[in-house]
Amino acid sequence: MIAVVNKELYRYEIHSLLKAFYPKETVKVFIGEPDIRKYPEPAFLRAQFGEDHIEMTLDPAGAPDAALKSGITLSRQAPEGILFNEKSPALKTAAKHLLYELLSEFTGEKLPWGELIGIRPTKIAMNRLRAGDTPGQAAAYMEREHLVSGQKAALAAEIADRERRILSKIHYEDGYSLYVGIPFCPTTCLYCSFTSFPLSSWRERVDLYLDTLEREMEASAPLMEGRILDTLYIGGGTPTTLEPEQSERLIRMIRQYFDLGSLQEFTVEAGRPDSITEEKLAVLRANGVSRISVNPQTMLDRTLKFIGRQHSASDTEKAFRMAREAGFDNINMDIILGLPGETQDDVQYTIDRITELGPDDLTVHSLAVKRASKLARWIEQNGFSSINNTDGSMAIAAAGAAEMGMHPYYLYRQKNMSGNFENVGYAKEGKAGIYNILIMEEKQSILALGAGSISKGVFAGGRIERCDDAKEVEVYIDHIEEMIERKRKLFG
Repeated sequence: MIAVVNKELYRYEIHSLLKAFYPKETVKVFIGEPDIRKYPEPAFLRAQFGEDHIEMTLDPAGAPDAALKSGITLSRQAPEGILFNEKSPALKTAAKHLLYELLSEFTGEKLPWGELIGIRPTKIAMNRLRAGDTPGQAAAYMEREHLVSGQKAALAAEIADRERRILSKIHYEDGYSLYVGIPFCPTTCLYCSFTSFPLSSWRERVDLYLDTLEREMEASAPLMEGRILDTLYIGGGTPTTLEPEQSERLIRMIRQYFDLGSLQEFTVEAGRPDSITEEKLAVLRANGVSRISVNPQTMLDRTLKFIGRQHSASDTEKAFRMAREAGFDNINMDIILGLPGETQDDVQYTIDRITELGPDDLTVHSLAVKRASKLARWIEQNGFSSINNTDGSMAIAAAGAAEMGMHPYYLYRQKNMSGNFENVGYAKEGKAGIYNILIMEEKQSILALGAGSISKGVFAGGRIERCDDAKEVEVYIDHIEEMIERKRKLFG
């Protein structure tokens, strides 16, 4: 699918909205006409940015469906004193609204999140609440200014209001959170694009990785001196690929270099049921871990096999019960809606089995097709038809969470999400994952250690800067001093 614009203005927004309406298509946006030898097909969208107006036209000759009706042209006049051929907030809003209305009229569809393309829509609602709006007024603003559906706007406002209450005791200016990454997994799942490496290839070098991680802790901890550590999150990968003695060493290292005396939450993403044992759970519990994840993604064995999981739904149930018996009273479970071949009945089956277990927190993901994942390659070979999330599936998950006494408490979106929906975290009272909210809110600095991790500095005036650690484990180990220097520049 080709789009042509006359000026270098808002190409990303144009690309993202086209992709939202046509997720199965490859979208390319050109300034001026593309080389006809490489791209002989006609353009679907033409956008003209002029001083006093913008005009956009959709041509059915370039549309994926040749049976579509005739083309449509819409335009907007620039407000007095505003040039519509130069970047400005007014032009950005007008261009997104115009393209959304054009595509909506052309396809007969409306997107649940309107013209929003960012990953943190609740930040808009949160800013409105901080400005004095009620949740109802914040929702109305999102409907009016961003064309969000009433249902999604109300959800965003409800979550923002709950986030504000949960984070009322967080130390924003003089505090921070700590993330520690363990980039190893039993296998790599079909949909995954996170930093993870098969444990089978790294088993003999895990201790070397921990040695390097300790060097990073030793050098980075002084950068946080005088700050209060609110939350600690050990993620991955799959942290429970570590042997019990390695997990104990890791937490001992953290305690040696960081003051955990004011910690409000200590999460370990146990994740894969095939990595969980009674001995590992006992080590985590004995070392002060307050929250863990046991993530099934689905409770259908056929799907688990297809996505590369080496465990069954029964193994998930067994791991969950072991965690309860070990004394964990805050257990999260993740599921993914839109996995290949799954129907609404399959989603209901998964929710029913999870409800029987009774977790404290349920994170509902809408499948996102990441370019770096095996799933993206699978789709190239097999087509997009079996990847489908629906309003009905989302409603089933929300109803299941409500039945378990949970409320939505954080939300985020990703590129190329099935159905253009969202990821939502639901939790029982007092069981919400604080670190998850902090990641979305971007109001507190996060020191992140380990391969593939990204540190975030939040500074006066709301300025945010980031630095990352190398994704490849070997590069991380070989160049750890470079990773440390990046953090010194960020936080020093």
